[in-house]
Amino acid sequence: MFEVLEHGVRLAFIDERPAPGDRREPILLIHGFASTHAVNWVFPQWVKSLTEAGRRVIAFDNRGHGRSEKFHDPAAYAMQKMADDARALLDHLHIETADVMGYSMGARIAAFLAKEHASRVRSMILGGLGHHLVDRAGLPLAIAEAMEAPSLAGLVDPTQRMFRAFAEATKSDLKALAACARGARQVMSETEAREIDVPVLIRGRNQGRCRRRPA
Repeated sequence: MFEVLEHGVRLAFIDERPAPGDRREPILLIHGFASTHAVNWVFPQWVKSLTEAGRRVIAFDNRGHGRSEKFHDPAAYAMQKMADDARALLDHLHIETADVMGYSMGARIAAFLAKEHASRVRSMILGGLGHHLVDRAGLPLAIAEAMEAPSLAGLVDPTQRMFRAFAEATKSDLKALAACARGARQVMSETEAREIDVPVLIRGRNQGRCRRRPA
């Protein structure tokens, strides 16, 4: 489904409902860099599992990704703007509050959503981020350079090759992803993160288990 939200950005999203009679509590899923809602959440069966558990599942393509609107100006990808897309989608669907699950860049967006619009987030799951919310400004700029390279064949660094190959596999707009990697670099201070007053489950990329703690 495609909609132009009230703040003027065109987003592609799905809104999957459980069987009649289920509790239908909404959960918003936010995908990672260079991915899409389908790659992160539909194909791995997250949407199916959650709807079968009685949840209403909303997932969308972040700006610059998938079938949502693309921008080539890094300023368009500030975390506050990407978090506002999530807030605007909740408004569009008349959802007052939702649980939110984000992975990697999507986890950073979720945290900024909770910071900027605390009343809209009931709880959060942050995957693939952990302490990098406060100690790392998004992806290395080398990832943007990988998106701007003439071809995958000319890249030697394994991380650059991995991200470029993934972006090509998802048929992404490489200029938009380069702009996103350059623009989505806002971090929180530890004080700001601690002020997020919702239940949070955090899982880092290399952790073998999940930990529940206040942000």
